[in-house]
Amino acid sequence: MQKIMKKIVINIFIAGTVMFSASCKKFLDQDSLTKLDESKVYSDVGLVQTSLKGVYANWLNNRVDEQGTVLMMGTDEMQQGAYQMKSDPGKGGLDRYDGNLNSLQGQVATQWNLRWPLVNEAAKIINGIDKPTLTAGSQEAGIVGEASFIRGFIDFELAMYWGEIPIRDISRESTLGFKRQPLKDVWAFIISDLTKAAAFCPATNDAGRATSGAALAMLGKAYMSAPVSTGLRDFDKARDCFEKMMGKYTLVPYKDLWDYSKPNTAEAILEFQYSPVSPNNNKVQFQIGSRAVQNTFGDGCYYSGYDKIVPTIHAYETVANGGVWEDGDLRRDESIRYDFTYYGVTPTLDIISWEGLGADFDELKPHVKKYEDFRTDTHSGLGFNNMYNSGKDMPVLRLGDIKLCYAECLNELNRTGDAIVVVNQVRARAWGGTLPTDKMWTAMSQDQFRTNIMDERIRELFAESWRRIDLIRTGKFVDLVKANNKWAKQSGTIQAFNTLYPIPDSELKLNSEITPDDQNPGYK
Repeated sequence: MQKIMKKIVINIFIAGTVMFSASCKKFLDQDSLTKLDESKVYSDVGLVQTSLKGVYANWLNNRVDEQGTVLMMGTDEMQQGAYQMKSDPGKGGLDRYDGNLNSLQGQVATQWNLRWPLVNEAAKIINGIDKPTLTAGSQEAGIVGEASFIRGFIDFELAMYWGEIPIRDISRESTLGFKRQPLKDVWAFIISDLTKAAAFCPATNDAGRATSGAALAMLGKAYMSAPVSTGLRDFDKARDCFEKMMGKYTLVPYKDLWDYSKPNTAEAILEFQYSPVSPNNNKVQFQIGSRAVQNTFGDGCYYSGYDKIVPTIHAYETVANGGVWEDGDLRRDESIRYDFTYYGVTPTLDIISWEGLGADFDELKPHVKKYEDFRTDTHSGLGFNNMYNSGKDMPVLRLGDIKLCYAECLNELNRTGDAIVVVNQVRARAWGGTLPTDKMWTAMSQDQFRTNIMDERIRELFAESWRRIDLIRTGKFVDLVKANNKWAKQSGTIQAFNTLYPIPDSELKLNSEITPDDQNPGYK
């Protein structure tokens, strides 16, 4: 019987996760294959543990291959490569913010659909296991804490990218339905989930799984990010969350964060676990590498690829040339590849001259370096021999990020001097441990700090999938994208409503509780 029930829970999970082409309502109210047994499945601790592991395994898909890079596009930090913009006008809308960014945009729909099965499964786990009598430290409490963390984290993303979203609380399904809920209710629900996660998640856990430290970090981010209109933005509560968890982690040399032989460092709060062995590889190098390198040296060069996303000029240039990088900052060469010479040979654009990009060529301009994985290189001797197998772990939450978030909170609480001290701790690491006097942040206004911290977050967190959220929560999205994203600047069509993505057309057609009248303003 136990084996049969395990098959049921796995089938339930698969049934939810394969419905990416359907609406969120379709898979949020999806019946189990054996509905009579669902209540038994989600009240059995052993079976729910199996389901929770499945949620974690599928959560990794949010960061792999092309789908893992879409949310990095269209910012002041990252943009699509020139050939991608020329060859795929529809996808080009993600950077141009023109009419191609609409409810029919396929990549946006994929991002929406990737997340709802995970929210749904987490909600079922919580509904089946959560009880008023739960006590911290029990197995049941740990499960509820981790499921609450996952639902809270993903709802956080959904709310940042789409605004009002359905609230998936099965205990209130009859009243909530599957319609979009007011922002205040959505953010109160996110904060409630992350508060419960902070109380119930274990202090330590297997790599890649939530801890109380991760929950407090995300709760702090939620308090910083909740729209002002909700009345829930609270920098003092965010500060308190960060202070409760930061002492559990330690900054490590920046290069160690990108060394595949040193996964899950003392700085890691939550790290997605990958390897160069399929199907556990993240495939992201295919998106971030250079096509000129690929055409010259083949797939067996670990930094070849297809220029799907590249840094903006602002994100790779020096301060003197209008970018963010200061002389001596070690993060620069760990984050961005400037030199494409491979075993003494320097590639040229001649081999891809057929692309006809003219002055827009970027195949040998700076590329993302952080996720390059030498294990996939022909010269590694490991036999993978294809950059598509890239499998470095990817940070989701780490101390460098949280320290900068904490500094923002101090600044907003009129403690700018204290905030500068914290930023200088992060910057000292960037100069090998000793921060030169001329690179130390000194007294500045509160507003100047707000400006400076945005560039510091690019330097520290380049290509770590936080930039769009940073731009949205600070209200700088339109101004900085228009100024620093090449394609948005050329098109000149980005508007305030583009801060949110459109609700996918498939959702509008298949979910009777989200109609065209519920579409985000500005979109058709």
